[in-house]
Amino acid sequence: MNPPGTDPSPAPASSPGAGASVQDWLNWLEAIHPAEIDLGLDRVLVVLRRLFPRKPNARIITVAGTNGKGTTVATLEKLLLAAGRTTGAYTSPHLQDYNERVRLNGTDISDPVLVSAFEKVEEARGKVSLTYFEFGTLAAFVAFADAGVEDWILEVGLGGRLDAVNVLDADFAVITSIDIDHIGFLGDNREVIGFEKAGILRPGIFAVCADPEPPASVLQQAAAQKVNLQVTGRDYQLSPANGDPNTVELTVAGDHINLPAGPLPVQSVAAAVVLARKLLPDVAPSSLGEIARTVSVPGRFELLARSPFVRADVGHNPHAARWLSGQVSAGRLTGSKVHAVYAALADKDVEGVMTAMKSVADQWYFAGLDVPRGLAVDQLVSHARACGITDSEGYGSVSHALDAAIANARPDDCIVVFGSFYTVAEARAKLAGAGS
Repeated sequence: MNPPGTDPSPAPASSPGAGASVQDWLNWLEAIHPAEIDLGLDRVLVVLRRLFPRKPNARIITVAGTNGKGTTVATLEKLLLAAGRTTGAYTSPHLQDYNERVRLNGTDISDPVLVSAFEKVEEARGKVSLTYFEFGTLAAFVAFADAGVEDWILEVGLGGRLDAVNVLDADFAVITSIDIDHIGFLGDNREVIGFEKAGILRPGIFAVCADPEPPASVLQQAAAQKVNLQVTGRDYQLSPANGDPNTVELTVAGDHINLPAGPLPVQSVAAAVVLARKLLPDVAPSSLGEIARTVSVPGRFELLARSPFVRADVGHNPHAARWLSGQVSAGRLTGSKVHAVYAALADKDVEGVMTAMKSVADQWYFAGLDVPRGLAVDQLVSHARACGITDSEGYGSVSHALDAAIANARPDDCIVVFGSFYTVAEARAKLAGAGS
């Protein structure tokens, strides 16, 4: 009998040979499995056991959640590095280059090291069919092991329970937020989605939940496995700092730690700090707060230009859009206008996103995305009308929409580009080219 996920027939094409580039490998990875998303651990577990007969000699930190995962990973990475630990961080998707997904000690993986990891996974794979994400996840594990880093910080790609990242047992875990997204894969309510996210938990571990109202399914899973789950609002608190609108006070186990109110989601930053207190018991709590203030995440309310201000955010669901709306409102200059440049994938709740941003956006610039699952601009405009948005224009690309917004904006106005990683990537590339 063949191992799970194997196919007696050969792969659609032979794997890249010696001297192949990262792009050669990525092009090939897109063709070796019939589905882009194929949740389940059977296939990846077979290959993992060939690569790692024993659990890697490292602390495994797994991060799941609907939004804020990248912020938690980046904050943990910075805190651990500052304390002298060595780290591997795995995130997805990327903005410009695939190498962004795999960081060794805070630096994007080099092409030769990444290609070497791909080659080792391919050698171990045999006839097991892996998705693009599964193959890349295993390659990240290989790179971390080869580098001998002490802490592996792993961001779940989709859900948790059946995600390839979850093939490794977490020693520590963070669940950031739980909201409705990826309905076709995870379910259409928070209880079902919470169950999937809680799938990263393991018996007896220390974990943090940044959602102040976690579904009962999360709490039940944590209790059943005797997880030491720290929940915001219950086990630690976030409150406004006296007299400083830019600071939020984290109170945990008698410690008071000042954290930045923005531009990153403070709930995710706080969750990372709460976990860091456990991981780094010898580091002063005040130092954790100081380090957390230096964290930035590309594509998360990122400032791309001034005069006019251009902000970019990868938020693509109503929960993320509500957070973004709050950030835009808080930073808005008196008398200024907000120009919203929006492009999205077809499987997203675009009307929910529009509704969340409607109160802060004065002018909308809709754009089509020429990518798989990209939503056409005429469909966006139709959804906008359904939401009562009439002050808008449609454009064939994010670049053209951004051009129009810049032409219409005054120096003090704010342009917000959002809706997906593809949207932000195109805006970043355009402005980088304009500045070169």
